[in-house]
Amino acid sequence: MFTVRPIEQADLPALFALSERSGAALTTLPANAERLGSRIERSLASFAGRAGNAEACYVFVLIDGATQAVVGISAIEAAVGLAEPWYNYHVGTQVHASRELDVYTSAPTLFLSNDHTGNSELCSLFLDARYRHGKNGPLLAKARLLFIAEFADRFAPKVIAEMRGRLDADGKSPFWEGLGRHFFTIEYSRADYLTGIGQKAFIAELMPRHPVYTTLLPADARAAIGEVHTDTLPARAMLESEGFRYEGYVDIFDAGPTLECFRDDIRAVRQSQILPVNIGEEDPVPDSLSEDVLWLVASRHFAAFRAILCPAPARIAQFPLLPHAAEALGVQDGDSVRAVPLSPRDR
Repeated sequence: MFTVRPIEQADLPALFALSERSGAALTTLPANAERLGSRIERSLASFAGRAGNAEACYVFVLIDGATQAVVGISAIEAAVGLAEPWYNYHVGTQVHASRELDVYTSAPTLFLSNDHTGNSELCSLFLDARYRHGKNGPLLAKARLLFIAEFADRFAPKVIAEMRGRLDADGKSPFWEGLGRHFFTIEYSRADYLTGIGQKAFIAELMPRHPVYTTLLPADARAAIGEVHTDTLPARAMLESEGFRYEGYVDIFDAGPTLECFRDDIRAVRQSQILPVNIGEEDPVPDSLSEDVLWLVASRHFAAFRAILCPAPARIAQFPLLPHAAEALGVQDGDSVRAVPLSPRDR
C-alpha cells in the first residue's frame, strides 16, 4: 500500500535524490541540500503551527509501504509572494488604431505581473519514474486537495499551479532562448536554479518592465506560450478535471501555463465527504459482483495527516476500512475520515 504523509527531517537524503532526478524546470525542488533542508524545516514549522501565512509550506511524501522508501513529493505553499516576490507574465493585447489612416491592429503582449500574490500554490509535484504506474500519481497529487478541504482556513480563496513549460529535445526552453536570454545572458537551467534557491532579485533588476510584443519573438518561442512539457500533460489533465483553468498567466522563464481555481470550487474540495469509519475483517474472497470505485481517503489529523486509496461503493454512509488501511491512516472505529471518489466520473 502507498501512503501520503507529511515530510520528516529524516527524509532529506531521499528528497535530495528525488531533486536530482527531477531535472531542470522544477523550480521548487532544486538539487541543493541546504535549500531542501530549509524547505523541510519550513514544513515542520508549518505542521507544528509555528509558521505565519507568508512562510507556511506543507510538504508531503509518497511512501512505498513494502519498502518504506520515499518515492514522490508534493507540496502546498499557503500564500505566494508575501515573503519573496512572485512574478509571471500576463498574456494580453495591445491595440493600436488611427481613424485618420484607417488602421487598426491588435498585438498579443506579455506584461510582467505580480497578480497572484497571496494565492495558495500547488507545487513540487514529482514522482520517481519507477513508480509512475497505477494510481500513484493521482494519489500523490490529489491528497493535497483533501488537506486543503479539511483545513480550508489555512489557504487562500484562490489556488494556483504553475505547469512546467515546453522544452526541446536538448532540454532547452524555446521561450527562454527567444526572450529571456537577451536580458540575462545565462542558461535557462541556471536562471531557473537561482530562482529555486531564492535568489529572485535579479528578475526585477533585469526583466523588461514594458510590454513585450510576442510578434517580435521567434516562431518556436511564440508557440511555447501556455504549452506544457510532455511529462506534464497528465498533471495538467488531472488539475483540469478538478476544475483548474488556464487564465492567461505564464511562467517568465519557460512560458508554461499557470492553472487556477477558486479553492471552494475545486472538485475534491467541493464533493469530499466526512464519513464515520467502519473497520471490518479481512475478506479473503473477492466479490466478483462488487461495484466498488476507488476512493481517495484521508485522516482528519493535521500534523499526522495521512492519505491512501481504498475501494468502496460509490454511495456510502460510512467508510469501510480493512484493518491494514485503518492502520495506515491512523484511525480507529469511531473516528471519521474525509473521502472523495478519485475519479470525477465515479461521483
